[in-house]
Amino acid sequence: MAINVTKSFLPPIEEYQEIIKGIWENTWLTNNGPLVRKLEGQLKEFLNVENLLFVGNGTIAIQMALKALNLTGEIITTPFSYCATTTSILWENLQPVFVDIESKTFNINADLIEAAITEKTSAIIATHVYGRPCNIEKIESIAKKHNLKVIYDGAHGFGATYKGKSLLSFGDITTCSFHATKVFHSIEGGCIVSKENDLNKKLELYRSFGHKNDDYYTMGINGKNSEFHAAMGLCNLPKVADIINNRKIISEKYDALLNWEKLSRPTNNIEGFDYNYAYYPVLLASEAKLLQVIDALKKEDITPRRYFYPSLNQLPYLDSYNPCPISENIAQRALSLPLYYDLALEDVEQIVSIINANL
Repeated sequence: MAINVTKSFLPPIEEYQEIIKGIWENTWLTNNGPLVRKLEGQLKEFLNVENLLFVGNGTIAIQMALKALNLTGEIITTPFSYCATTTSILWENLQPVFVDIESKTFNINADLIEAAITEKTSAIIATHVYGRPCNIEKIESIAKKHNLKVIYDGAHGFGATYKGKSLLSFGDITTCSFHATKVFHSIEGGCIVSKENDLNKKLELYRSFGHKNDDYYTMGINGKNSEFHAAMGLCNLPKVADIINNRKIISEKYDALLNWEKLSRPTNNIEGFDYNYAYYPVLLASEAKLLQVIDALKKEDITPRRYFYPSLNQLPYLDSYNPCPISENIAQRALSLPLYYDLALEDVEQIVSIINANL
């Protein structure tokens, strides 16, 4: 059987069928239906946040955040993330300004942010890479000093906590993805968490074309999600703790068996941080060695992923090149290994054996 870098968790089909029966009874398929509202309520309770909107995906969440904060000009951001972080900035006709990353966490280097601020800077977008927190205190201190907004791309952060709070509860806005590959998913989906009630109301209007019934308030977009997606979220949310625990067990197996004399990884040693085991990234000695390991794994029908590659400052559709040597180097050597809820420990042993033999 093929082993992919990830595999979507699916609840017992009977549980999903039981929830979606109501959709046939009320024929309410989308447009802020009862299951969407129920999921939002449960998510707010789970994350202990006041404002949360369930949306179509994590990318539209970032785009809505950029628009709702009335951002202009330049956005300081990370070069080490999924392309949607950068592309959302470009999509809103804003200019990404890349700041290099830390070699230990792979997160944006907060010590370099202030030097990148200009009179055109309006915000910072930082990704909690692999679900590990950025230097939140320093980022928000810089933002306050320079009157900037802070958006966190928390696509990997669901279920992770920092100093007793959900990783999704920081900044002016945090966005999250509920894509099928995530620790918690609703097949497709995402959320926007905001601190200000007025901002949440604005985002709620944006999500549904800017109007309620025949009353039009603002421009908007279709950021809604369906009752079927909400139903999957309602099935999966009670299982998050169990999913994270299983991923922890698998991760600890990797920890014990991989050859750390020839590999490295981003640190989890962040005070006050509880991980959600969203990914299992390793850093190879060189890109050549990485390609050798990938080739050896694929011969056994095992598919890891170069996550993230390329460094986003090297995307071919950017207008200019902003050097980020640490990100560029790590992007060439970073590899995410298979990690999912029911990955067998014997399969982990096979994966590790192949990797160690090709280091």
